[in-house]
Amino acid sequence: EVITAGRDTDLYLQARRTRRLTLAAEMQWQLLPGRGCARQEYVIGAHLEPAYTIGGDNFDWSTDADHLTLTVTDGMGQGIDASLLTSLAVGALRNARRAGIGLADQACLADQVLFAQYGGKKYASTLLLKFDLDSGTVRAVDAGSPQLYRQRDDTVEQVELEAQLPLGMFEETAYEEQVFQVEPGDRLVVLSNGVHGALAGDGGTFAERALRQTLGATREEPPHEAARAIVNGLFEHFGSKELAADASVVCLDWNGRADARSGY
Repeated sequence: EVITAGRDTDLYLQARRTRRLTLAAEMQWQLLPGRGCARQEYVIGAHLEPAYTIGGDNFDWSTDADHLTLTVTDGMGQGIDASLLTSLAVGALRNARRAGIGLADQACLADQVLFAQYGGKKYASTLLLKFDLDSGTVRAVDAGSPQLYRQRDDTVEQVELEAQLPLGMFEETAYEEQVFQVEPGDRLVVLSNGVHGALAGDGGTFAERALRQTLGATREEPPHEAARAIVNGLFEHFGSKELAADASVVCLDWNGRADARSGY
């Protein structure tokens, strides 16, 4: 009810804020689909920092009767420039997705749009995932720096995908889909470069030093709490809440369809 009412007034947004957002952050928050989403087959929770000055990081998702498409995008740069770049990338991906185009072609078309606008001087790193809700088959295009981790039982592993070029870096880049499988009970965590590549004072990255411990400690938390806890772990690792780069975390718990689980 609050979300619906908020479409017609600024009062609820103003009540949640303790200070003024930068214009770049205002643009990015309005671009987001929400902070979470839940269906029988999956539960999503996500978190973005620094909340009041976010620039180039974004997450997006869309679902229909048989599929879920999830993207995490990191536009290069900071401030308004990064926000404009990411807005164009997300808009191009949504336009291609809503035209019913396949995942690899969504990346190709967004790549062409960014190159036409910026001539290769600016680009956006993007991870695109498309889940088949019946089978748990996931199609993926890794166009840049976001990293994907899978927690299955007590095991944490990075899902190794072929690293392809970021969107807009070169003209008419061809992208290819890869395929992997999720099983009921799996948790997928997508991290932008501002999370997995964040450096501590001694030079070690969050992914190298603290990530797996944080993922293990949050395994029983719901996705939205886990995403928030990962960012809090990032603050501890970095030694400050004044991060050097935008940080986005998307956490997805996969349940699968009850009538399809016998096939796993």
